[in-house]
This record gives sequence, structure tokens and C-alpha cells, in this order.
Amino acid sequence: MIEAMGLSVLRQFDPEAAHGLAIRALRAGLTGKPGPVSTPRLAVKLAGMDLPNPVGLAAGFDKNATAIEPLCQAGFGFIEVGAATPLPQPGNAQPRLFRLTEDRAAINRFGFNNDGMDAICSRIAASNRTIPVGLNLGANKTSTDRAADFAKVMEAAKGHVDFATVNVSSPNTEKLRDLQGKAALAGLLEGVMAVRGDTPVMLKIAPDLQEDEIADVAQVAQDAGVSAIIATNTTLSREGLQSVHKSEAGGLSGAPLFEKSTRVLARLSTLTDVPIIGVGGISDADQAYAKICAGASAVQLYTALVFGGLSMVSTIARGIDERLEKDGFASVSEAVGSRREDWL
Repeated sequence: MIEAMGLSVLRQFDPEAAHGLAIRALRAGLTGKPGPVSTPRLAVKLAGMDLPNPVGLAAGFDKNATAIEPLCQAGFGFIEVGAATPLPQPGNAQPRLFRLTEDRAAINRFGFNNDGMDAICSRIAASNRTIPVGLNLGANKTSTDRAADFAKVMEAAKGHVDFATVNVSSPNTEKLRDLQGKAALAGLLEGVMAVRGDTPVMLKIAPDLQEDEIADVAQVAQDAGVSAIIATNTTLSREGLQSVHKSEAGGLSGAPLFEKSTRVLARLSTLTDVPIIGVGGISDADQAYAKICAGASAVQLYTALVFGGLSMVSTIARGIDERLEKDGFASVSEAVGSRREDWL
């Protein structure tokens, strides 16, 4: 009830202001703390990390790593902060975040607004974390060598983070998605892998890739030795939207992305042995479980939290456990890809 009242109040504010208030509430201890949610069935081994459950927080919620400790107590199995760029940058002009309430979705064009890698890495290093924490790597808008930016942030972060994600799939930095091309991506990943030390590296891709592009990404990721692929980031598609904000520029996240992103991860899982983290449109346990059965070893949430609050994290984790038990699976790993054909 308290959380529902809080969500109601936050929706009276501009979306970006409401997000800032939510982060402050977390830091002040004003939200519930269900603690870790885990059972033997839910425990996941991913990229050398032990996750208490497969439900993670996607990058973008805690851009500047200012709420790591309370988020570790929100029921997640792992969290991802950032994106961080080498230099601090303000991002794009406001307004740049729009709620699409009728569609249970959001459009953002933030443009990697963040405090820069030095501040963010310092906060991660100083945090008292109880679950794996990763950092989303980005490039500065004004950079003349964006591939080198990713390596710079990786070098600053190694030793402080449990994993790092190469984010070449944001639509809000001009020409960033060009780095998903086969040759460009191979070169970028080579630079990041050369400086990562022992840190697992993941790759986050867009949902708008064509069939041949998905195959290229799968091949490059496998050849580079990445530890996981996160599928997917936001989409440029606007198909079927009802909200007055549907024509705003930026990346669309939330419920309309579910089917598209799940089909991409299912296809990807047929092309590579690299583990996949499913993200995009998850709003309940059924959808989280569907991503796992389509080929995901873990999942991430973000936009659904705007509409459902942090209490849904533990609800979804427990719901996955119930579905695993019902289907006779002793672990998440046994369920991975078990219904892939439904999405191909």
C-alpha cells in the first residue's frame, strides 16, 4: 500500500524528476527491503558469478551508482549501473523521458548523461554490495574514437565491478549503433578484452537487427570470448502505440518490446553458446519465465518498475521458482531454451 501510494505521487511529477525522487527515496531507506530472494532452483551460475536468482536490474535505473546498497536489498539477483562514459556529460536537452502510460512503456533520449567513469567507479568501489554489480560502458558524444572510449571505461572499472557491459545499442548517441557492424564490433571488443583483466565482459545489442546482423553479432561475440549477450536494448519501432507521446524521438522500452526482444534472443540462442540475458518488456513472472524458456539464462527489468514498483522484483523471482517447480525443473539452467521453438 505504501509503495502504491508512492508510485501514485511520483506519477504527478515530470518523469525524469520522478526518477530522481525514486533514487533519493531508495538512498533514504524509504522503500521496502525484501532482501535476497533465493532457492536452490533459482540459483544461477553466469559468467563465473553466483546469482541468488536470475532477476537483474538493467542499466539506466541507477546511472551514477548512487543507490547500489539499497538496490542490493530489493530482491534482485544482480544489478547493472551506468552507463558510464570517460568524461562526465549532461546528455541531451530536456525533456528527454516520456511515460506512455496507456502502453505501459517509456521513450527516452537521455544520451548517456552521467557523472563520468572516475566518479562512478569510485562509488562502486566504495559500496558494500551483497550481489554482483556490473557497469554499462558508454562512449562520449563528442569523442573522436568511440571504440577507444569503451576500453578507457573498462580499464577504469576493472577490479571494482563484477562484470562490464559493452553498450553499442543505445539509439540516443548519434551513430553509436554503427558499432554493431561486424568489423567495427570485432575491433571494439578486441580493445575492451585487452584491458579487462579478469572481469567478465557482456555485449548489449539492439532489437532492431536484421537476421544476418544477428548472425554476425553471434559470431563476433563468440569469437571475442564475451561472457554473455544482453538482448535487448530499446527499439526505434513505434508499432501499435496509443500514447500521445508515441512520436517522440528516442528508444522505446516497456511492454511493446516484449515480443520483439524475445524473438531476437530466441534466434540468437540458436546461433551461439554464449549465455543470453533477456531484457525488454518483462512485467510479470510469466514473461520473465517465457524469456528463460526462449533461451535466456537470466533476465533484467527496468521500465516495468515505473508502473509496478520495486516490490515486483521479489514477486517475479518467486513466480519463476513456482513455474520451475510446476514444470519439473530442478534449476533455471534446465529450463533455458525449453520452449525456444515458440519464438522462432
